[in-house]
Amino acid sequence: MPGIRIGIDVGGTFTDAVAVDATTFELLGKVKVPTSHDHADGVAHGILAALEKLRAETGVGAEDVSFLAHGTTQATNALLEGDVAVVGIAGVGTGFDAWATGRLRSLRKLELAPGRPLPIRYAAVRDPADCDRALAGLRDAGAEVVVAVEPFSVDDPAGERAVVDRARSLGLPATATSDITGLYGLAKRARTAVLNAGIMPRMVETADLVDRSVAAAGITAPLMVMRGDGGVMSVAEMRKRPLLTALSGPAAGVAGALMGDRLSEGIFLETGGTSTDISVVRRGKVQVRHARLGGRETYLPALDVRTVGVGGGSLVRASRHEVVDVGPRSAHIAGLPYACFAAPGALDGAVLVHLSPRPDDPADYVALEAPDGRRFALTTTCAANALDVVPADSYAKADTGVARAAVKVLAEALGSSVEETARIVLRKAVGPVLAVVDELVEAYGLDRGAVTLVGGGGGAAAVTPFLGAESSLDWRIAAHSEVISPLGAALALVRESVERIVPNPSHADVLAVRAEAEAAVVAQGADPAGVDVDVTVDPQRNLIRAVATGATELRAKDRGGEVAEDDVRAAVARSLGVAPGEPEEITATAHHAVWGALVRRPGLLGRLVKPVRRVRVVDREGVVRLHGTGAHVASTTVGAAGQVLAALVDEHTSHGDGGSRAPALTLLVGPKIADLSGVLDRDQLVALIGAELSSRTPEEPVVAIVEERR
Repeated sequence: MPGIRIGIDVGGTFTDAVAVDATTFELLGKVKVPTSHDHADGVAHGILAALEKLRAETGVGAEDVSFLAHGTTQATNALLEGDVAVVGIAGVGTGFDAWATGRLRSLRKLELAPGRPLPIRYAAVRDPADCDRALAGLRDAGAEVVVAVEPFSVDDPAGERAVVDRARSLGLPATATSDITGLYGLAKRARTAVLNAGIMPRMVETADLVDRSVAAAGITAPLMVMRGDGGVMSVAEMRKRPLLTALSGPAAGVAGALMGDRLSEGIFLETGGTSTDISVVRRGKVQVRHARLGGRETYLPALDVRTVGVGGGSLVRASRHEVVDVGPRSAHIAGLPYACFAAPGALDGAVLVHLSPRPDDPADYVALEAPDGRRFALTTTCAANALDVVPADSYAKADTGVARAAVKVLAEALGSSVEETARIVLRKAVGPVLAVVDELVEAYGLDRGAVTLVGGGGGAAAVTPFLGAESSLDWRIAAHSEVISPLGAALALVRESVERIVPNPSHADVLAVRAEAEAAVVAQGADPAGVDVDVTVDPQRNLIRAVATGATELRAKDRGGEVAEDDVRAAVARSLGVAPGEPEEITATAHHAVWGALVRRPGLLGRLVKPVRRVRVVDREGVVRLHGTGAHVASTTVGAAGQVLAALVDEHTSHGDGGSRAPALTLLVGPKIADLSGVLDRDQLVALIGAELSSRTPEEPVVAIVEERR
């Protein structure tokens, strides 16, 4: 059974683990064990227990495991609770530099949690070559880890690195701001580095324990850790930058939707018992931004996720006359079982009662009290099952009759029908979720007709089906949604983000940043043949950002051959919102086909506007992988691409008062979909095209999809 990928997700209550076939992505097994917060080895003990139980139940041998990744909330919890190490800031420099770093003492005012400010110590370092006294002073003041800070270290990190090397020689863990980011902004860079240092001792200790446990189990596969931006990184890299694991909880679920469910354009909703995390996938990629911690922005790249306090276990709130709201308290907080999962007949004769889940909560939450005194929670899951919108194979599926009996008690109290009461409950529940979905569709410029809602998590079917109906958006529940997070960890790609400020960057500067990101993921075990690098150049900020992703082994899914052309055409038609006979195949490679159709959309006052050609790139499994509007499609070969694509770029470059803007270009070459749309400069774009094709044979086909900038 070679080629098994294992994913482990450490939650607040349980640690889940899954085993997945590395070639087909088939789920081979899943287990759940209690999270070991109070064990001497911390959460590492639970990870090992889950791993051993999974191997025992699936028969997976140590030699079969090709990849092992885990996600943990440890860093997030430490930051949210203010449970961090004492950080010593070594401010490097004299004159203005000393004054600038001295102002970082104010970081001790930053509260991560109420009454828990950052524990900061500060020492000035005039000469990095002679810093022993300053470092000893920090250690004597209680510093457990050191951050070296110099104002312009992104240009010349030698001073910071000298201090870090000396601190480590004295037995003090240390890091430098230039190790965290290549961006300017002393305060933000230092703030990010200090937060990274604050969680470093505990995270390194956990990493060492997990590493030793995995090695003791005989597993030699690379051990990876989930990042907050949807990828994974090596344990060695995590030891240097543990902050990248913060906010990784929702990221694992999105990774599962991307890889396991092949979501390419849409909204992912991970619904638990209490809340729903909502995030965007655009052009097959998660959307990432710099996270805020302690109320301040950092340089931590993390998933752009919005959390709404509605989950599968959210409690109904009602007055004597109407449903007032749903949530934010859940059945878990109230300590009650879901009414819809009660045994048949258990709710006979039940009456409606009002309660306060916590002492300071309003007393308008409702529950059912059976004749024997047992109480049951009336939840969104109960309403969804009563309305019979929960798919039969969903984790949240309950007996429809029991669910209807539960909602009937509330309906009779309100003088309404079961169906109408259940519908009102669900509308109250999904209203805030729908508002966030609409906001994200607008913010990221998604084509609403192409958006798919994908639900994950144990409570997915309590929210997503009804939300899809209310919004008229396509929807589906992710396969194995109840273990979407460990599944995402198992399938996630190695990821690295490199950001640099380069005034008036040349195409050589852009290629250098691209090469740095690519080398970083390869160094962490990614197969060079499968690395994708997305480059964005922001000319207003002189910012170059390269995000590289790659698998630790070259994977090719095989689910039993290609999909029939009629099925592909039907999938494209649904995505485009046209009749099944309208899409036509424009061109194809061995791995992808490009389909298109002329689409009319209503304009102002319902008038039809000029038709626009929209295209869809479909892989050989019939999955739509890319959406394009007003796109031009050209086919060539690698050998001829230099001249052909340069002319294509020139033809579709737009010109205006603000200068010229190269078109948004995507290349289909081999199995890769290379998105080069983040580059506006013509020379930089042509240089990146050359970089993408440099390792290909001259006769290999290339398809370019070009969209002019508006």
